[in-house]
Amino acid sequence: MSDYLANVKKYVPDADEAIVDKLVKHLGIALRKKDSSTVAASDKTELNRVRDGFCTKKLELSAEDAEKAIKATCETMKGNNSKCRVAFYYLVAKESGTLKKFA
Repeated sequence: MSDYLANVKKYVPDADEAIVDKLVKHLGIALRKKDSSTVAASDKTELNRVRDGFCTKKLELSAEDAEKAIKATCETMKGNNSKCRVAFYYLVAKESGTLKKFA
């Protein structure tokens, strides 16, 4: 757990540990494999999956708002070739103002 929290804190120094913990539980099995534990921001199919699965279903965002949050998150994490899924999702929720859904 501390690795995920440390990764999120690279981008959000005051990240909420309880929210990170809930994100880890939400992602569950996806975090077991290296490939699925990261987000390939250069892969449109991957970003569409994040939009359609996490953003619209879990965060209840419109496609437009989801796209904005994903784009902002990609910009924030630019330069990191191995984008931790937990950090990516935390930032998307923060960008969209929906972190409270995990509180």
